[in-house]
Amino acid sequence: MTLVQNPILPGFHPDPSIVRVGEDYYIATSTFEWWPGVRIHHSRDLANWRLQGHALTRDRQLNLRGVQDSGGIWAPALTHADGLFWLTYSDVRAFNGFAKDVCNYLVTAPSIDGPWSDPVPLNRSGFDPSLFHDEDGRKWLLNQRWDFRPDENQFAGVVLQEYCPRRKMLLGEPVLIFNGTERGVTEGPHLYRRDGFYYLVLAEGGTGDAHAVTLARAKNLAGPYEACPHNPLLSSADNPEAALQKAGHGSFVQTPAGRWYLAHLCSRPVGANRRCILGRETALQAIEWPAGSWPRLAGGGQVPVVTVAVPGAKAEPYLPEFHDEFASETLAPQWSVLREAPAGTWLSLAERPGFLRLRGRYSLLSTFDQSLVGFRLLHHRCCVSTRLEFQPRGFQQSAGLVFYYNTRQFHFLMIIGRDGGGRELRLLNADCGAYVNLLGPGILLPPDGPVELSGELSGETLRFFYSVPGAARQPVGPALDATLLSDDRVIEGGSWGFTGAFVGLCAQDSAESGIPADFTNFSYRAEQALACAEPAVVATAVAST
Repeated sequence: MTLVQNPILPGFHPDPSIVRVGEDYYIATSTFEWWPGVRIHHSRDLANWRLQGHALTRDRQLNLRGVQDSGGIWAPALTHADGLFWLTYSDVRAFNGFAKDVCNYLVTAPSIDGPWSDPVPLNRSGFDPSLFHDEDGRKWLLNQRWDFRPDENQFAGVVLQEYCPRRKMLLGEPVLIFNGTERGVTEGPHLYRRDGFYYLVLAEGGTGDAHAVTLARAKNLAGPYEACPHNPLLSSADNPEAALQKAGHGSFVQTPAGRWYLAHLCSRPVGANRRCILGRETALQAIEWPAGSWPRLAGGGQVPVVTVAVPGAKAEPYLPEFHDEFASETLAPQWSVLREAPAGTWLSLAERPGFLRLRGRYSLLSTFDQSLVGFRLLHHRCCVSTRLEFQPRGFQQSAGLVFYYNTRQFHFLMIIGRDGGGRELRLLNADCGAYVNLLGPGILLPPDGPVELSGELSGETLRFFYSVPGAARQPVGPALDATLLSDDRVIEGGSWGFTGAFVGLCAQDSAESGIPADFTNFSYRAEQALACAEPAVVATAVAST
């Protein structure tokens, strides 16, 4: 057995849905407003995971233009049956206030690498859809049901409805099968059949500190379902000392040897305010499930553990280093963009080989037309750098390095044009919709030539640096509060957030000048990787399906 360190997928990897096909394990995670949609990781041993690709990669599959922060693709559920991969997910168009404007979809593929089909619309009654393949070959859709009435329980239970793959449609009427437990906020349903019972695995308690995985079971598919007497199966509520907080939203997988595991989301707070910069991450727990009995965490209790024993090879760190010299004509799969597929009008890797060329569009405040390419922050201590060549004509053109959570939360080190000519560095801070220039008039730069931009994250603190040819690296501005880049800070500001922090390369141009910003030599290094001999992961591109 190998001891694996949690989280197995650090950084923004929420709502994990795990499935095994033969000797291969796959995990699908939510991507929200980021393109491409639905990240899929692969492992042969549950210990070592690599990014396999994405399921939603075409315009006909995904249109997120204008979707609000933390809207978009929620809670994918990945299954395998009849020689196909089946993936259900929610596309959330709006969720503030009393309504949840959402459509649930299904895509299929003969291989995990695709091609994935065009989406089949399923329903709009709620979110977090999951497809269950029963032993008789029939297929059933489950999802959380949403009640828009503010004076009612808006998390109005789990509904079940048959799906016909031949006709690509739902049949009959949805049936309410479970109202949830007293913890409330019932969502994220998954169904498993074992030893004559249908087991319903649920996320409850909300996405914060009270989050949990709960269980119910029934002899018949449509119920009645009995709540597990020792609920919750998993939760870090009331255990503030636990390293993995906000634990919940899980799914089961069984190894070829018959062992059971739970993949679930979690977060790791830092600082006095206990904010989670890296967002909601994916962890793994061992499960004991005697025949006819309820599953429980191996070793007892309900609190997730940091290390878990799995059968397999030695576990290697997840992506401790990543370097990209932009030598390909397509982006490496580790990159994401906001709300739309890359287009040659604003992003090119071919016009100037060895460079990522961005042409600026709208500001970082916009939910349309952002020229931003983002890499997930995976470690609480890391160093990021890039070299930028950019010749703005004036203050309406800007480009640089951004540590980004959403349109209201970011730290942006940018090169802009000066009035009367020349260039300068500025540092823009965004917190709960308040935008502050931290450098006053800015730092004067040479009129031309490359500028090295870098950032160092150390726990709750972020510092920026810059250098120009022939000069030493210099700090830029004060030490910054990195915990602003968190769900927690967004919620403190009266909104909702469900994603995680990125480091991004971006450009803006309100004058539509077409002036390019050329980035190269992007480097990401975790601090713990610097003193060890782990090999760097060098960017490799994959063709979109």
